[in-house]
Amino acid sequence: MALRQNWYRFSYARVVLALISFFLIALLDAFDGHAARALNQSTKFGAMMDMLTDRCATMCLLVNLSLLYPAYTFLFQVSMCLDISSHWLHLHSSTIKGSVSHKSIDLSGNPILRVYYTSKPVLFVMCAGNELFFCLLYLLHHIEEPAGWLYALLLVCALISLAKAAISVVHLVTASQNMAALDTAAAERQEAVRRPRHGATRP
Repeated sequence: MALRQNWYRFSYARVVLALISFFLIALLDAFDGHAARALNQSTKFGAMMDMLTDRCATMCLLVNLSLLYPAYTFLFQVSMCLDISSHWLHLHSSTIKGSVSHKSIDLSGNPILRVYYTSKPVLFVMCAGNELFFCLLYLLHHIEEPAGWLYALLLVCALISLAKAAISVVHLVTASQNMAALDTAAAERQEAVRRPRHGATRP
């Protein structure tokens, strides 16, 4: 009996430690970004690492959720693919266009992304709500009789997560349009170089 009780304690401690570690990663990532901007030490490498740490941490959590909720594995896979592809393509197009960070967007661009990246409360609520949704799924799996307010919070966070997924689609579409525009501009420059100058004599 004592061994069984110690096992339960260890199991709950493992769950709590996992959640604390996940949120600690997000907190330190946010602090690192603010410190870099305050000290004027923002770099392209830092922007890349800022995105990668977020994506990798969320992806690891979603892999665990796929094991805990096998019936919803496909939805977790779609979430991972959409999250990674949209942010990677958005960061890649921003870097090619010359932006230091994927959060530094052209204010004349997509209005949804403009609000998403220029409004700190909106960005915080979207990111925190999305991560909290996945954390609640992980937590509820290990609680035998969860309180009702946890399910209410899960529902609110689920709506936020769906909204963030829609924003990821906007990310993907906008970044694809930017890449297509960059390819078109590059092709036009190459064509202008190959085109003989007006008035030049042919050999």
